Amino acid sequence: MPRYRLLIEYDGADFVGWQSQDNGVAVQAVLEEAVYRLSGETCLVQGAGRTDSGVHATGQVAHVDISKEFDADTVRDALNHHVRPHPIAVMSATMVDEEFHARFSATKRAYLYRILNRRPPPALDRGRVWWVAQSLDATAMHDAAQALIGHHDFTTFRATACQAQSPMRTLDRLDVMRAGEEVHVIVEARSFLHHQVRNIVGTLILVGEGKWHRRDVANALAARDRCAGGQTAPASGLYLTYVGYDD
Repeated sequence: MPRYRLLIEYDGADFVGWQSQDNGVAVQAVLEEAVYRLSGETCLVQGAGRTDSGVHATGQVAHVDISKEFDADTVRDALNHHVRPHPIAVMSATMVDEEFHARFSATKRAYLYRILNRRPPPALDRGRVWWVAQSLDATAMHDAAQALIGHHDFTTFRATACQAQSPMRTLDRLDVMRAGEEVHVIVEARSFLHHQVRNIVGTLILVGEGKWHRRDVANALAARDRCAGGQTAPASGLYLTYVGYDD
């Protein structure tokens, strides 16, 4: 059966997340309806990252099996037609072998968190950034973030309702940098815990405001207690930007 790999971007503001749910519209459900309109088949669209409600994507990867064979560009264009008016775009479609799995074949995932750091609130980017009016020290945030690099127990930085069997994860990259009026946090790892990135950002904000230092972040990590960390940053600033595979 033909399998298609999809590269997808979406504005997550109006979705309950990637995964289909009973309490609202999900990205996965919209794409599956689009596949049905294209092929007349009920197909499962499996994504690499189960982004939460309000989280965006510029590099989500998914795959779908359709028994009818279509040209890959036809799949891309037809899905883009059928997802309207939802803010989803299929950037590319590629035919792959059946061994490829969007989620389980992934070897790296990257996220970007955007903080708008200025006194005036956002107008054009409302719902796409976290607005923090107080001036942030991005250099101090970056230095403190390095205490989290490597293989650790990230209990402090995962949601209390996280269903992962183990809190152990390996962060390969955690960079904080200023980009004009924004502060960007870039995070890379093979996999993440529920709310891990948002809880890390919420903790680094304390450093940026001068309330915490690197040692406080290290102590929070060592505590292995969610209450030892900072707040959960809003979903609006988070973007899944890249999913990597061995190929």
